[in-house]
Amino acid sequence: MGGSMPVRLPTTDQLDDIAASFGLDLDDDDLRSFREIMRGPLASYARLDQLAEPKLPVRYPRAPGHRPAEADNPHNAWYWRTEIKGARGGLLAGKAVAVKDNICVAGVPMMNGSALLEGYVPEIDATVVTRILDAGGTIAGKAACEDLCFSGASHTAATGPIRNPHNPKHSAGGSSGGSAALVAAGEVPMALGGDQGGSIRTPSSWCGVYGLKPTWGLVPTTGSMPISYSVDHCGPICASTEDVARLLTVIAGHDGYDSRTQLARAGDYMGALDAGVKGLRIGVLKQGFGHPESDAAVDRAARKAIGVLKSQGAKVTEVSVPMHYEGPHIWSGIILEGAAEMMLKGYGVGNNVPGYYPLSMQEAFARGMSSRLNDAAETVKLVLMLGEYLHRNYHNRYHSKAQNLRVLLRDAYAEALNEVDILAMPTIPFTASEIPPADCPREQYVDLALNMQANTCPFDVSGNPAFTLPCAHKGGLPVGLMLVGRHFEEATLIMAAAAFEGATDWRKTAAGGARRKGKT
Repeated sequence: MGGSMPVRLPTTDQLDDIAASFGLDLDDDDLRSFREIMRGPLASYARLDQLAEPKLPVRYPRAPGHRPAEADNPHNAWYWRTEIKGARGGLLAGKAVAVKDNICVAGVPMMNGSALLEGYVPEIDATVVTRILDAGGTIAGKAACEDLCFSGASHTAATGPIRNPHNPKHSAGGSSGGSAALVAAGEVPMALGGDQGGSIRTPSSWCGVYGLKPTWGLVPTTGSMPISYSVDHCGPICASTEDVARLLTVIAGHDGYDSRTQLARAGDYMGALDAGVKGLRIGVLKQGFGHPESDAAVDRAARKAIGVLKSQGAKVTEVSVPMHYEGPHIWSGIILEGAAEMMLKGYGVGNNVPGYYPLSMQEAFARGMSSRLNDAAETVKLVLMLGEYLHRNYHNRYHSKAQNLRVLLRDAYAEALNEVDILAMPTIPFTASEIPPADCPREQYVDLALNMQANTCPFDVSGNPAFTLPCAHKGGLPVGLMLVGRHFEEATLIMAAAAFEGATDWRKTAAGGARRKGKT
């Protein structure tokens, strides 16, 4: 037992360097005195080295799998292929699931889209992975994702761009682009994604599949690499609403290692599938339409889709939440410094979070940070430098203010959701953008990674559940409708999504029109 390198007592020169960096004026006698006092606390660190930590369980046998050949990976959406079979029966029996590559699967390489983690192999299964296997699911492999998940498009992964199955010249969306592309291509019916600014909903919308960002704290992130504690979410990306309901049923609920899940309230997601929408109150969010970057055809398609639900008995009104426009600004204040501190300076784990810390991942990432940082994506470099600049020069003022403003944003949505059951709007204001060339200017590279989140990122801040479902296409590229509900009322969203899916065929619906199933 124990670590390979016990904590050494610092030298007086090391203490002098630390003191100087904080502007402390200490002479040699002071330094020697502090050094001796430190012997006491460091004795506890020596004892920590001797204690055995708990390990997340690994219950099912598996082989390491393989990196798929290019011919077997046409959209570059797989990072790694494997086949880990779970229990013989359960809600996911017969279902293959792709796992986003920021989530640990024991014995299977994990890169999180980044050169900084290349070569790392976890020894634990994330809680959601164990729950899938316990429910009879099969882990089919690791879905490629963006570099440390900090991109809403699909061109920043160290393994190369992930391509949209509907048009390989276009982005699959990010950061869970591999998960959505694999589902859209029919390679798996289900996948796990993560969402900190839209990373489940953007690729689901752009790839034409069903993606649900759950309420913050409903699904545990134990054994996953975070971006920022207060906006991290994990959820399903699937080929149908029913599969979303199945996967969410399995992965939702309290986990003793994730303090965010203490208040989790799971619903009857399977029972919601046939409930219908008669009497359901849907609020068309005024501020979700007509952004400067919005495609008018996408706005029209979303309104037409809402009309389908109205024709099935839902009550539709327009609602206004002016604070929605402030959501991206509040999100930026939270995530920039949060990601710099937790994901980068915190070596993919951070500190002061009452949760499970995968030490091997932390150590592997620390090695990557010290040796390969220049190989990181431009988005990662931007977050590190800007977050550290704000930390050093503004002393967390803006991060703190953004966290305080979070309450006002959450309350603004809650007030609207007192009058209606669901808020509806386009998921992304435009269809999938083209993948930029490898030698494009840095400005274009970064803009295309972050320019689509006006409607998605506010709900990472507020924690509301948000479900994107395909509702139309424009030029062969899917259009997504986003439904947002009250905290822990995912079942209401599933109810509406199932009703819409049963009434329409989005593949036959050009943006601007809605064709019903069975109609020509």
